Amino acid sequence: MSRRAALALLAAAVVAACAAPAPVPLGSDGRPLPRLYAIAPGDTAAIQFRMLDGLNALRRAAGAPVLALNAELNAAAFTHSRDMAVQNRPWHFGSDGSSPIDRARRAGYAGAFAGEVISETYETELQTLAAWVEAPPTRAILLDPAARDLGFGYFQEETGKIWWTLVTGTPAAPPPF
Repeated sequence: MSRRAALALLAAAVVAACAAPAPVPLGSDGRPLPRLYAIAPGDTAAIQFRMLDGLNALRRAAGAPVLALNAELNAAAFTHSRDMAVQNRPWHFGSDGSSPIDRARRAGYAGAFAGEVISETYETELQTLAAWVEAPPTRAILLDPAARDLGFGYFQEETGKIWWTLVTGTPAAPPPF
Protein backbone atom coordinates (compact mmCIF):
# COMPACT_ATOMS: atom_id res chain seq x y z
CA MET A 1 0.00 0.00 0.00
CA SER A 2 1.36 3.37 -0.95
CA ARG A 3 1.93 6.09 1.57
CA ARG A 4 -0.76 8.23 -0.06
CA ALA A 5 -3.34 5.39 0.16
CA ALA A 6 -2.46 4.77 3.80
CA LEU A 7 -2.92 8.46 4.65
CA ALA A 8 -6.25 8.53 2.81
CA LEU A 9 -7.40 5.46 4.76
CA LEU A 10 -6.30 7.03 8.04
CA ALA A 11 -8.09 10.29 7.19
CA ALA A 12 -11.28 8.37 6.36
CA ALA A 13 -11.08 6.55 9.71
CA VAL A 14 -10.65 9.84 11.59
CA VAL A 15 -13.64 11.40 9.81
CA ALA A 16 -15.76 8.32 10.54
CA ALA A 17 -14.80 8.46 14.21
CA CYS A 18 -15.87 12.09 14.42
CA ALA A 19 -19.28 11.44 12.88
CA ALA A 20 -22.31 11.86 15.12
CA PRO A 21 -23.32 8.71 16.98
CA ALA A 22 -26.40 6.87 15.82
CA PRO A 23 -29.56 8.27 17.40
CA VAL A 24 -30.99 6.36 20.33
CA PRO A 25 -34.36 4.83 19.35
CA LEU A 26 -37.23 6.29 21.36
CA GLY A 27 -40.52 4.73 22.37
CA SER A 28 -43.96 6.30 21.98
CA ASP A 29 -43.48 7.95 25.39
CA GLY A 30 -40.36 9.76 24.18
CA ARG A 31 -38.07 7.73 26.44
CA PRO A 32 -35.23 5.57 25.12
CA LEU A 33 -36.26 2.01 24.31
CA PRO A 34 -34.89 -0.49 26.80
CA ARG A 35 -31.83 -2.53 25.99
CA LEU A 36 -31.38 -6.13 27.04
CA TYR A 37 -29.93 -6.36 30.54
CA ALA A 38 -27.73 -9.41 30.18
CA ILE A 39 -26.50 -10.87 33.45
CA ALA A 40 -23.16 -12.67 33.29
CA PRO A 41 -22.43 -15.62 35.61
CA GLY A 42 -19.96 -13.58 37.71
CA ASP A 43 -22.37 -10.66 38.27
CA THR A 44 -24.34 -12.10 41.18
CA ALA A 45 -22.46 -10.46 44.06
CA ALA A 46 -22.42 -7.04 42.36
CA ILE A 47 -26.16 -7.26 41.66
CA GLN A 48 -26.93 -8.29 45.23
CA PHE A 49 -24.84 -5.48 46.70
CA ARG A 50 -26.38 -2.88 44.36
CA MET A 51 -29.82 -4.00 45.56
CA LEU A 52 -28.67 -4.00 49.20
CA ASP A 53 -27.12 -0.53 48.90
CA GLY A 54 -30.13 0.90 47.04
CA LEU A 55 -32.63 -0.58 49.46
CA ASN A 56 -30.63 0.49 52.51
CA ALA A 57 -30.48 4.07 51.19
CA LEU A 58 -34.27 4.06 50.97
CA ARG A 59 -34.58 2.50 54.43
CA ARG A 60 -32.24 5.11 55.98
CA ALA A 61 -34.29 7.90 54.40
CA ALA A 62 -37.44 6.35 55.89
CA GLY A 63 -35.85 5.91 59.33
CA ALA A 64 -35.77 2.10 59.11
CA PRO A 65 -32.73 0.07 60.15
CA VAL A 66 -30.46 -1.23 57.42
CA LEU A 67 -30.58 -4.81 56.16
CA ALA A 68 -27.74 -7.34 55.88
CA LEU A 69 -27.49 -9.99 53.18
CA ASN A 70 -28.31 -13.43 54.50
CA ALA A 71 -27.06 -16.57 52.72
CA GLU A 72 -30.09 -18.69 53.59
CA LEU A 73 -32.56 -16.05 52.39
CA ASN A 74 -30.46 -15.59 49.24
CA ALA A 75 -30.79 -19.32 48.58
CA ALA A 76 -34.56 -19.18 49.09
CA ALA A 77 -34.82 -16.19 46.73
CA PHE A 78 -32.76 -17.85 43.98
CA THR A 79 -34.76 -21.07 44.29
CA HIS A 80 -38.06 -19.23 43.99
CA SER A 81 -36.90 -17.13 41.03
CA ARG A 82 -36.00 -20.29 39.12
CA ASP A 83 -39.28 -21.92 40.11
CA MET A 84 -41.33 -18.93 38.91
CA ALA A 85 -39.58 -19.18 35.54
CA VAL A 86 -40.41 -22.90 35.34
CA GLN A 87 -44.05 -22.12 36.18
CA ASN A 88 -43.96 -19.08 33.85
CA ARG A 89 -45.86 -16.92 36.29
CA PRO A 90 -44.88 -14.45 39.00
CA TRP A 91 -46.53 -15.53 42.21
CA HIS A 92 -45.62 -16.35 45.76
CA PHE A 93 -46.30 -20.09 45.71
CA GLY A 94 -43.80 -22.69 44.62
CA SER A 95 -44.62 -25.38 42.08
CA ASP A 96 -44.76 -27.77 45.04
CA GLY A 97 -47.25 -25.55 46.88
CA SER A 98 -44.59 -24.03 49.14
CA SER A 99 -45.05 -20.60 50.66
CA PRO A 100 -42.29 -18.02 51.15
CA ILE A 101 -42.15 -19.10 54.81
CA ASP A 102 -41.66 -22.74 53.77
CA ARG A 103 -38.83 -21.80 51.39
CA ALA A 104 -37.02 -19.71 54.03
CA ARG A 105 -37.23 -22.61 56.50
CA ARG A 106 -36.07 -25.15 53.90
CA ALA A 107 -33.07 -22.95 53.15
CA GLY A 108 -32.14 -23.06 56.84
CA TYR A 109 -33.21 -19.56 57.88
CA ALA A 110 -33.69 -19.65 61.66
CA GLY A 111 -35.27 -16.20 61.92
CA ALA A 112 -38.83 -15.09 61.27
CA PHE A 113 -39.96 -14.50 57.70
CA ALA A 114 -40.94 -10.84 57.20
CA GLY A 115 -41.91 -10.46 53.54
CA GLU A 116 -41.35 -11.27 49.90
CA VAL A 117 -41.57 -9.20 46.73
CA ILE A 118 -41.29 -10.63 43.23
CA SER A 119 -41.10 -9.42 39.67
CA GLU A 120 -41.07 -10.70 36.11
CA THR A 121 -39.34 -8.11 33.95
CA TYR A 122 -36.55 -7.17 31.56
CA GLU A 123 -35.43 -4.34 33.88
CA THR A 124 -32.30 -4.08 36.00
CA GLU A 125 -32.35 -4.71 39.73
CA LEU A 126 -32.42 -0.97 40.50
CA GLN A 127 -35.22 -0.29 38.01
CA THR A 128 -37.11 -3.14 39.65
CA LEU A 129 -36.46 -1.68 43.11
CA ALA A 130 -37.79 1.68 41.90
CA ALA A 131 -40.97 0.01 40.64
CA TRP A 132 -41.42 -1.88 43.91
CA VAL A 133 -41.06 1.34 45.93
CA GLU A 134 -43.80 3.01 43.87
CA ALA A 135 -46.42 0.44 44.92
CA PRO A 136 -47.63 0.81 48.54
CA PRO A 137 -47.90 -2.97 49.27
CA THR A 138 -44.35 -3.74 48.16
CA ARG A 139 -42.97 -0.51 49.64
CA ALA A 140 -44.36 -1.59 53.03
CA ILE A 141 -42.41 -4.86 52.81
CA LEU A 142 -39.21 -3.12 51.70
CA LEU A 143 -39.36 -0.54 54.49
CA ASP A 144 -40.64 -2.82 57.27
CA PRO A 145 -38.69 -1.66 60.36
CA ALA A 146 -38.77 -5.16 61.89
CA ALA A 147 -36.78 -6.67 59.00
CA ARG A 148 -33.00 -6.95 59.40
CA ASP A 149 -32.02 -9.68 56.90
CA LEU A 150 -32.23 -9.64 53.12
CA GLY A 151 -32.24 -12.37 50.53
CA PHE A 152 -32.12 -11.41 46.88
CA GLY A 153 -32.03 -13.72 43.91
CA TYR A 154 -32.91 -13.91 40.26
CA PHE A 155 -33.16 -16.18 37.26
CA GLN A 156 -32.61 -14.90 33.73
CA GLU A 157 -34.10 -16.80 30.81
CA GLU A 158 -32.34 -17.06 27.44
CA THR A 159 -34.82 -14.45 26.12
CA GLY A 160 -33.48 -11.96 28.67
CA LYS A 161 -36.56 -12.03 30.91
CA ILE A 162 -35.55 -11.84 34.57
CA TRP A 163 -37.44 -13.27 37.52
CA TRP A 164 -36.50 -11.33 40.69
CA THR A 165 -37.23 -12.40 44.26
CA LEU A 166 -36.47 -10.34 47.36
CA VAL A 167 -37.07 -11.86 50.80
CA THR A 168 -36.76 -10.15 54.18
CA GLY A 169 -36.59 -11.63 57.63
CA THR A 170 -35.97 -10.89 61.27
CA PRO A 171 -33.07 -12.80 62.82
CA ALA A 172 -33.73 -15.28 65.57
CA ALA A 173 -32.94 -14.03 69.05
CA PRO A 174 -29.54 -15.23 70.22
CA PRO A 175 -29.70 -18.08 72.71
CA PRO A 176 -29.50 -17.00 76.36
CA PHE A 177 -26.15 -17.52 78.05
